[in-house]
Amino acid sequence: MEVQKIYDAKERLKGHIKKTPLVKAANLGEDVYLKVEVLQDTGSFKLRGAYNKIATLTPEEASKGVIACSAGNHAQGVAKSATERGIKSIICMPLHAPISKVEATKNYGAEVLLVPETFDDAAAKAQELVKEKGYTFIAPFNDEEVIAGQGTIGLEILEDLPDCDIVVVPIGGGGLISGVALAVKSLRPSCKVIGVQTKAVPSMYESKKAGKITGVKGGSTIADGISVKVPGEITFGLVEKYVDEIVLVDENEISSAILTLLEKDKIVTEGAGATPVAALMYNKFEHEGKKVCCLLSGGNIDVTRIAKVINKGLFKTKRSAEYKVILNDQPGELSKLTRLFEENKANINQIRQSPDTHADAIDAMKVNVVVSTKDEEQQRQIEEDLRKHGYSFEKK
Repeated sequence: MEVQKIYDAKERLKGHIKKTPLVKAANLGEDVYLKVEVLQDTGSFKLRGAYNKIATLTPEEASKGVIACSAGNHAQGVAKSATERGIKSIICMPLHAPISKVEATKNYGAEVLLVPETFDDAAAKAQELVKEKGYTFIAPFNDEEVIAGQGTIGLEILEDLPDCDIVVVPIGGGGLISGVALAVKSLRPSCKVIGVQTKAVPSMYESKKAGKITGVKGGSTIADGISVKVPGEITFGLVEKYVDEIVLVDENEISSAILTLLEKDKIVTEGAGATPVAALMYNKFEHEGKKVCCLLSGGNIDVTRIAKVINKGLFKTKRSAEYKVILNDQPGELSKLTRLFEENKANINQIRQSPDTHADAIDAMKVNVVVSTKDEEQQRQIEEDLRKHGYSFEKK
């Protein structure tokens, strides 16, 4: 694949997508910048690739209508792009896709087909309908025109930050990083391109390590947008050629990054979109003295999950802690315990008390206390006081 495809895509996308801002994030480091693709129409970079692919269809392909399978961002990108060009679109989505994403896809003009049970079932249904109805399939990542559309982000980054040293990009199937890496390496070969995957679904990481496409079993992850078990052939080839390194982040690190971006930078990101910041925050790659750009790929987080994510982030950053303390079930004992937390200026958010049926003492009670704290030092002081007063406890 040649970089000219990305320049062609840039021309094609003019007037149909936003050039998203690049903002400095002083809270993350002296020379850290954020490419805020969460502000793209549909809330995700996926619009670029979807529009570019649909705009390059032949009249015959377009007349058949287009079909895609997606749990969210690709669905919305295809639906909006097809509607804008007067093309019928059908999106196969897993039955348990978030209602907000299903409704958003419908609102962009697509016909949504909910398929029991999983994403793989939705993908199989889409292929079945391609054969049965003749629809034109719009791949989510393993397509050169899709990759070219995503690659326009790389051109924009270097337009705004021509001396960038490192670009950090989320990886799922590899469409985004393939295009960005091709663009960046063509214009600035010295600039490193680092990919980020979740430890739960490290398919491209394992593939790069093995030197061949390698599937993974996968697991549950907040970064559902990059939960791809097998990379594409085209994307793997481009990653092999242009991506310098792939690193992994875990669920707590991703949650912490979402919280940091929300609290410090006032930016709402989904799990996948926050992975580059998670990699930066937890030093997954060498960046001292370097000018770094983290690509925030999307902001379509399900609102029902935000509270869970914030809670995880608070625990990871030592702003919350839970202690299981063993008490004697005697008048005044619980009051003494709560006073200890009060004296350490820790706010009690939740407290649960129940008999400790496994203890030798008949009057033993276990008390679970969730507290808000400033930092790790405050938590250490609390634990020191608990020991000093003779409490048996565990920190969860």
